Amino acid sequence: MAYDVATIWAFIIAFAVFVYVVMDGFDLGLGILFPLFRTKRDRDVVMNSVAPVWDGNETWLVLGGGGLFAAFPLAYAVLMPALYTPIIAMLLGLVFRGVAFEFRWRTQRERNRWDLAFFLGSLIATLAQGVALGALLQGVAVEGRAYAGGWWDWLTPFSLLTGVALVIGYAMLGATWLVMKTTGDLRETAYRLSRWLLAAMIVAIIAVSAATPFLSYDYSERWFAWPNVLATAQVPLAVAIVTALLLRALAQKRDYQPFLLTLCLFALSYAGLGISLWPYVVPRSITIWQAAAPENSQIFMLVGVAILVPIILAYTAWAYWVFRGKVDPESGYH
Repeated sequence: MAYDVATIWAFIIAFAVFVYVVMDGFDLGLGILFPLFRTKRDRDVVMNSVAPVWDGNETWLVLGGGGLFAAFPLAYAVLMPALYTPIIAMLLGLVFRGVAFEFRWRTQRERNRWDLAFFLGSLIATLAQGVALGALLQGVAVEGRAYAGGWWDWLTPFSLLTGVALVIGYAMLGATWLVMKTTGDLRETAYRLSRWLLAAMIVAIIAVSAATPFLSYDYSERWFAWPNVLATAQVPLAVAIVTALLLRALAQKRDYQPFLLTLCLFALSYAGLGISLWPYVVPRSITIWQAAAPENSQIFMLVGVAILVPIILAYTAWAYWVFRGKVDPESGYH
């Protein structure tokens, strides 16, 4: 029973993190692309496309981090010291970005500075998330039940690669979000950006995928050993199919398909991450069952999550439904 509850909690946390990536990814991507939109009118439209929903997206980040602390306290105690620097950088980036989002509407004289803060906050937060992911994948030094590495162990060529890859991926989400939400010249610009970013995103996926098996023998066994390869080979095959569909959707200038297909690429990449890591919460050191809180505690928290998560999902779906459709350049949320 304890094993079953721990597994359920692992999937809840994985779900929360993925929903955060989906819902805050395009938001951060808009910030990364912000300097490419030169006119005040275009920047206002970009902001208004996400203004009604952006501040609820971090809910899922809180659920993922809080769930890790509550359900897998040992993993939290090991991973936090290992990732303090990128996590602090991410939080500071999110703070600067959030403040800039609101303040740029309150001033004309300082608007360019707040636009720069919005861009830098988005870039730093995204890069820090990708670096933290790479640091997790490459492994964390553990002795007994504590982190045994140094302050800078997270900083490696691989973690920087994953950081850059996530920046490209979020930018692609932001560009396809604008394809879906805007019209006219801004939409045409978003189409052009999407084509370039798709090429860069595929290169990044290939680079990270090629480097990951060399991090550990366990990873290479998981992906290439027989008969595992029969199942794992379906992931790159699916990536190739989705990429072809995405190229066609961009060529035909579809509205919704590019964004949805980009989300599919993220889902497939996330599935690949799960294949590499399972069942470890601290790679090659601590499994989800070894890190799990007492069963009674997990069951108690599970009741609360079973009530709250459907409510949050329903409210989020309602908010996106209310603000569906194209953004009117002559009006907006602010």
